[in-house]
Amino acid sequence: MPKKAITEMSSLARKHYSLEAKAFRSTLKGAIILGLAALIIGLGSYIYSLVHQYIAEAQNLSKSAAAIIKEVVDIEPLADDVMKEYRAMTPEQRDKTGEDEYREKFSYFTEREEYKAAHKVLYDYINAIDIDDIYIGMYDRKTSALVYITDPGDDDPDTFVLPVDWDPVPEKEINDFLGYSGRGELYSIQNTEYGWLCTSGTPVRNANGEIVAFVLADISLANIANGVKGFFWTFFIAMMILVNLVGILMAKHMKKVLAKPINKIASAAQDYVDDRRKGIKDTDHFSELNIRTGDEIENLSLILSAMERELTEYEEHLTKITAEKQRISTELSLATRIQADMLPSIYPAFPERPEFDIYASMDPAKEVGGDFYDFFLIDEDHLCMVIADVSGKGVPAALFMMASKIILASQAMLGKSPADILTDTNSAICSNNREEMFVTVWLGILELSTGKLTAANAGHEYPAIKKPDGDFELLKDKHGFVIGGMEGMRYSQYELTLEAGSKLFLYTDGVPEATDKSSELFGAERMIDALNVKKDSSPKDILKNVRESVDGFVKDAEQFDDLTMLCLEYNGGDA
Repeated sequence: MPKKAITEMSSLARKHYSLEAKAFRSTLKGAIILGLAALIIGLGSYIYSLVHQYIAEAQNLSKSAAAIIKEVVDIEPLADDVMKEYRAMTPEQRDKTGEDEYREKFSYFTEREEYKAAHKVLYDYINAIDIDDIYIGMYDRKTSALVYITDPGDDDPDTFVLPVDWDPVPEKEINDFLGYSGRGELYSIQNTEYGWLCTSGTPVRNANGEIVAFVLADISLANIANGVKGFFWTFFIAMMILVNLVGILMAKHMKKVLAKPINKIASAAQDYVDDRRKGIKDTDHFSELNIRTGDEIENLSLILSAMERELTEYEEHLTKITAEKQRISTELSLATRIQADMLPSIYPAFPERPEFDIYASMDPAKEVGGDFYDFFLIDEDHLCMVIADVSGKGVPAALFMMASKIILASQAMLGKSPADILTDTNSAICSNNREEMFVTVWLGILELSTGKLTAANAGHEYPAIKKPDGDFELLKDKHGFVIGGMEGMRYSQYELTLEAGSKLFLYTDGVPEATDKSSELFGAERMIDALNVKKDSSPKDILKNVRESVDGFVKDAEQFDDLTMLCLEYNGGDA
C-alpha cells in the first residue's frame, strides 16, 4: 500500500493538543482527583468527629441526669417492680403495648412517689438543655426489648410513654449496654421512626453493683446531614477555585519551560528543512536557539546543533562518495560492455557452415566476470572452442580473463595443438603473474570434415557428450594443472570422434555449484537431467532449458558465481 502523505497539524489542532493545553488538562485532572480524595477523607473525618461529639454530649447529659436522679430518688424499687410486671406477661400481652387496656393496667406506677420524683427531675432537665429526650429504662436480654420506667419526653397524655411500655432493640445494643464495664463510650446509633438517633446511657446500679436501670439520652443526628452539606459545598467550591488556579499557573509554567523551547526547536527544524530544499547548506539554526532550561530539552537542542553540523559534513562527504560511485558505476558499465563485446555474441555464429551449430552464454555474478568462452575458425576445416574460469570475481578477474583469452586465441591461431596451446599459455601467464591468479581451461579443436575432436583440460569441469541416439553423459577426461598455477607445466591432450548428430556441452563450475537458500548445490546430476530434457533441441534451446532449471532450483537465492555455458551440435563433414 502507498504511504500516506505526512501533513502538518492545523492551528486549531496545535492549540488543542499543545503541551500547554495538555499540561493544563493533566494538572486539572490530577488536582480534581486529589481534591476528591481530600474531600472524601475530610468529609469522613468531619462526620466521624461530629458523630463522636454528639456521642460525648449525649453521654455527658445522661451522666449528669443519672447523678441528679441518684441524689433525689432511689429508682431501684420502681425499676424492679416495672421489670417484674414486664417479665410476668406473656408475649401476647406484651404485644398490646401502647393500647389503652395495656396503658390503663400499668398506669398505677405513675402514682408512686419515686416515679413522680424521677419524672420531674428528667422533665426539668429536658426543658433546661437542648436535648431530644432523656428517660429511664431497662434492657431485657431474653426478649431483646428496652422497657421504659419513666419518659417525660412527650407531654401528650394519650401518647406519652408509661412504665412497662417497651420497644424492640437490636441484640448488639443490649449486649453493649448490659455488658458495659464503666470504661469508654456507651452508645448506640439507630435509624428509628424519629430518624437517626444517638442513644447514650449511664447505668444505675444497686448496692451490690448490679445494673437496675439506665438513664438514657437521645440526640438526633439530623443536624449532622446539614453540617455535612455545608462542609461539602464549602470544600467543593474552594477545591474548584484552587484546582483552576493551580491548572492555570502550571500551564503557564509548562509553557515557559517546555512548550516554548520545544516550539523553538520545531521552528528551527522547519527552517533547516526549508533551507535544504532551497539548496542552502551552511546553516546553524539549532545553535542559535540558545535554550538554557538546564534539562533534557537543553540537551536535545545541543544534540540537534551537533547533528546539524555533522549532517552538513556528511552531505559534503556523501556528495563526493556519490560522484565517485557514479564514476565507478559508469566505468563498470563500460567494462561490462567491453567484456561482452570480446565474447562471440552474434548468432547464428557461422550461418555459412552447415557442418555444425554452436551457441554460448555468460552471466556474471557481478558487473563483470571471470568466466569466458570463445570459438573461432583456425582455418576452413578446424574450429577452436574454449571455455575458462578465472579465480576470483569482479574487475581483477575480468582483466585476467581478457588477458588469458587473448593469449589462448593467439596461440591457437598459430596452428598449435591443444596441449601446446595450454603449455605456452601457462608459460606466458606465469612469466608476469604477481597477483598469483589462475584460470581453469578446457580447449578443443574440431576437425569439421571428419568430426575428430582433439582436446586438453587444464583443471576445468568435465565436458558432457551426447551421441546421436544417446543421452548426455559426462566425459571424465584427464585433467592437467590450472593455467598460471605453476611454471614449466606440460599438458597432455586426448582425441575422440563426433558422429553426425553428436552434441558437446561445456560449462563452468557456476552451473553445478549454483546454491539455493538452504545451501544445497544444483549438482552435476541435475545438470545432466536438465540437458536430457531437451537433448534433441538446438544448442540455444538446450542452454535455455539448463538456465531455467538452475533458476528454478536456486529461486530467490543470490548468484555467487559466474554462470557460463557452451553447446556444439556436429552435423557431419558432408552436411
